[in-house]
Amino acid sequence: MKACIVHHPRVDLSVAEAILARVGVESWRQERDAPVGDRLGGTDLVLTLGGDGTFLHGARLALPHDIPVLGVNLGRLGMLTELEPADLEGGIGRFLAGDYRLEQRTAISSELRRSGQVVESCIGLNETMVHRTPSLKLIRFGMWVDSQEIGTIDADGVLVATATGSTAYALALGGPILEPTLPDLVLVPMNPFALTVRPIVLNPGVHVAIRLAGNPASITTDGYLTWAGEAGDELRVSAHPRPLKVVRFRGPEEFYRRLRLKIGWGVPLVPRPPENRDAEVASGS
Repeated sequence: MKACIVHHPRVDLSVAEAILARVGVESWRQERDAPVGDRLGGTDLVLTLGGDGTFLHGARLALPHDIPVLGVNLGRLGMLTELEPADLEGGIGRFLAGDYRLEQRTAISSELRRSGQVVESCIGLNETMVHRTPSLKLIRFGMWVDSQEIGTIDADGVLVATATGSTAYALALGGPILEPTLPDLVLVPMNPFALTVRPIVLNPGVHVAIRLAGNPASITTDGYLTWAGEAGDELRVSAHPRPLKVVRFRGPEEFYRRLRLKIGWGVPLVPRPPENRDAEVASGS
């Protein structure tokens, strides 16, 4: 068995490599921002060591080759990763024993067209967004879903996110939270001038087109890859035909625990004192 270790540049890999060697797993290193070439052939697992950003890099490498991804959290949030560092050896043992499940996550394909020609293309796991940088002014753009025009708006930008990305930047913009295995996409305007313009949940089979009317803009995927868009350019976004396979050791209900622990969903802003809760329980209220 062979594993690719995708890692943050400042991560020490000696412990992880020793664990893999001890259980007979051949491994090779891939710094997250470096080109990978054709080394992924014959690789059975992409192991990410870092935060959610490193996981996103690993996902983009693994998806075209249909390789499962297992994330180890060495960052701050860890919404996407599965293991903490102390659990790495046990997790690798469970993976080798087949004691895991594969969770399928929808990814997105994006391409930037200029004068009818594709000038940029990429895949992402969280989102692709059009935003007004470098201008400080609102930008105007038209939007289509499967060739059906849905409107032209003035806003700071617009974002197309997957269910995975619904708890990332899309959430900060007021978008809905989607269960991560849902194949739907969500269209989230960024600070639109018209208050009636609200997020829309889209069928996973649709193709979204966003055309810049008269302003340049930036197009960014997963907060990492950025293109410069010109007036008249068109961004096309759709669900990737192949889902990402994510290694999980816990059940799907783990997502709701993560919502509470990682982003505080459903946690009271002002917790009740312990003695009040005890009195309510004793009284049956």
